[in-house]
Amino acid sequence: MRKRLAIFLICCWMLHITAVFADAPFQGRAEWDEQSPKLNEELFTGKTETLDKKDVINMTVSQVLDGSFSLEGDEFYAEVTSDVIGDKGVIIPKGSVAHGTIVQTSEAKRLGRNGYIDLSFDSITTPDGREIPIEGKMSTRLHPIKEASKIIATDVGYTVAGGAVGGLFALQALGIEAAIASNGYTVAGGAAIGGAVGLGMSLYRKGKNVLIAPGDEIKVKILSSVDLPVYREEALKQEELKFPGLDIRIANILYEKDPFGEVNTITLSLSISNMSKKSFSGMDLTLVNDYNAVFNPSIFGDTRLLFSQLKPGDRFAGKISFAVNNVKQSYWLTVNDRATNKPIAKVSLDNAYKKVSDNVKKRNDKMKKGKGNYYKENDPFDL
Repeated sequence: MRKRLAIFLICCWMLHITAVFADAPFQGRAEWDEQSPKLNEELFTGKTETLDKKDVINMTVSQVLDGSFSLEGDEFYAEVTSDVIGDKGVIIPKGSVAHGTIVQTSEAKRLGRNGYIDLSFDSITTPDGREIPIEGKMSTRLHPIKEASKIIATDVGYTVAGGAVGGLFALQALGIEAAIASNGYTVAGGAAIGGAVGLGMSLYRKGKNVLIAPGDEIKVKILSSVDLPVYREEALKQEELKFPGLDIRIANILYEKDPFGEVNTITLSLSISNMSKKSFSGMDLTLVNDYNAVFNPSIFGDTRLLFSQLKPGDRFAGKISFAVNNVKQSYWLTVNDRATNKPIAKVSLDNAYKKVSDNVKKRNDKMKKGKGNYYKENDPFDL
């Protein structure tokens, strides 16, 4: 009797455990099925697009990468500076963060050989929290043939310049009579000596080291194909802050050079209608980037709005410029309350930029390309 009772209890216990484990996966799947479609409806169109091999993503690094100091294996992050757009829409939005690793570095060497940095990328995290595995690379190395041709051309330039200087020196030191009497051998000798000196300088010449700084745009080449969902246009809009009665519209956004030739100025064409009970001026306007850095209006641009008062019932149409540290970041135009110095209105430049004309976008793309290489200037005393 005891044996039968023990067997009965064991069977009941096993049936209970089986029921628990059978219910658990079903409950988990039911919860996922309820939430997943809602997420897709809010963010994505339901269509997919392929990020193909050899596609290029524009990014800017978050820290300085120096070929003479950075170490192989060091990790870093880079921010996507432009939406990656397929035929069906955006698949990787601006502001996504890529994880990268320094694969190889080399300092500048003699014979005019430049340093280089090789970078690899393994993932991109989108603003909505998705981590996308990728294979990407970027290198500052020139093709060996192209680099050799460039070095040879520079060396020839040194030699020719040295020969010209040497010949001119011989002519001035020994005189035109000596050149005629020697049938030009004095000039030729001076040129030969000068050419030898120029060649020696070219052989001793050191190349340039690589420096990639925040704000420098790098182009990352994709090495593998990835299928990605297409974002809805509404899902990519930045959050804004409205103030009752105050209507601010951005009609145009231009990237411009400052008086020193650096592309670090953003000029906005605005229309403002103040039907609120507060008064404002251009001094109450600032630009705030996605790192909460604040930038005040520039005095080198149009200053009409800067020194204007917008009282209740006033309207304004004009331009205002801001000097920033990187035109490729995301910015919000903010209106600050004078009493609290806190923003009471925020307008996204990213949202406004989507409505800017294609011609303006092409012009801005040319402006923000910046320097054509990543070499830092050598110390003139470092031969």
